[in-house]
Amino acid sequence: MRVGITGYQGLSDLTEMLVRGELWRLVTTYGPYELVGVTALRPGPETWFAQAVREHGGKLEVIVPAGGARPQGELAREATAVHRLAPVAAGGLGDDLGRAMVGMIDELIAVWDGAEDGGEPARISALTRKAGLWVHEIWPAGCERPA
Repeated sequence: MRVGITGYQGLSDLTEMLVRGELWRLVTTYGPYELVGVTALRPGPETWFAQAVREHGGKLEVIVPAGGARPQGELAREATAVHRLAPVAAGGLGDDLGRAMVGMIDELIAVWDGAEDGGEPARISALTRKAGLWVHEIWPAGCERPA
């Protein structure tokens, strides 16, 4: 099962604790040998998800936007694949992580409060649903939206 992640960045410590618990609960519903986590490895939910996937025994794949640098660190080194998006000028998706991810996953985890003005998590969730794929929304009671 190929599972992608999107979510708010800059979350509070309390929200991090609540979200990490839900991510772990969800990640462990998949068999470790069938799970492939797809992420850009940005700080916050994307990294927390990657850590949970690795701790559970799954594999990681990293998406790098055309204008971005390859993530560094242990999680990035452990990735089984790195997908660098081609620039728009070359016919690629450029920095559109959402469209790239939707083409690579079976399901999406969205760490966001469900608001239509939810930025990238709202946009990627809508793209995923439009493609007919399942979106797991994670926003436990007590979570705080970033300032």
